[in-house]
Amino acid sequence: MKKTKFLKRGFIVLIIIGLIIVHFIFPRLITETRNPIIALFKNQKVVNTEVLINENTKVKRKKLTVTSFDDVKLSALLTYSKSEIPKSTIILLHGSSHKKEHFLELSEFLSLNGFNSVALDIRGFGESEGQFFTYGVKESKDIQILIDHLINKEGFDHIGIWGQSIGGALVLQTMGIEKRIKYGISESSYTSLKSNVQSFFKRHAGFSLAIFSDYLVDRSGSIGDFDADEASPYKSSKNITQPILVVHGGKDKQIPIEEGRANYNNIKSKDKKFLEIEEAGHSDLWQVGGDAYFNSVLLFLNKQASTFN
Repeated sequence: MKKTKFLKRGFIVLIIIGLIIVHFIFPRLITETRNPIIALFKNQKVVNTEVLINENTKVKRKKLTVTSFDDVKLSALLTYSKSEIPKSTIILLHGSSHKKEHFLELSEFLSLNGFNSVALDIRGFGESEGQFFTYGVKESKDIQILIDHLINKEGFDHIGIWGQSIGGALVLQTMGIEKRIKYGISESSYTSLKSNVQSFFKRHAGFSLAIFSDYLVDRSGSIGDFDADEASPYKSSKNITQPILVVHGGKDKQIPIEEGRANYNNIKSKDKKFLEIEEAGHSDLWQVGGDAYFNSVLLFLNKQASTFN
């Protein structure tokens, strides 16, 4: 009898602990980027790389700091074009496992081909302030603030945008509301935060219960002070009228290519192209695509620049 009572009480305690974890811990794994306890549960670490300012003889760089609408300070790295008259200026947006330094080599490539570039630490990453990543709800406004700075302080007036994974999602979300962005490249984007979390459970647990994963996402939005339903590149895509290149790996298991195609099909622009890198997964588009991919990108960028210059 005593053993039965003990087991019942133990079972109740486990249920309570489980509910506490589901309500308070799991949602923070989705949205919180700067919590040492939460970091213990995450298996994806941000890659650290030192920036060598004014020590690289190939290109000229400088750091930028802008303050966003909610007083969050954002850090970016501007790399100047090697051309006397830049073709355009491209904002670069990293994925969840990187920071702005991920684009050091790419920024050199762009510089040598006549483009300025501005690699941004997304809020909550790298040297940018912020505790929560809101999957584009606040970050799209951050990018608009950065564009204000580039136009008003740096004198750049033809701006494009290029992002990977969550950065690719931000491309779609920001282009949908910001027409000062003249063109964009979106790599490996999901359709929505809720679909992304559902895919995560299906990948790792073998099944996905939408009512459970959607609860976690809505709860993460409550904790991070954003509307999780607005974290949807798919919804934003219908408002994109600028030229855009959408890229996805044919063997992407993290974000299936069907999501990339869905975003693409929802884009209203008449000047759009979908590029599948057949043998690529989620994080190796550049490596698998190689020179052929970058030649295709350069053709796209030069086409956009020719409409400006």
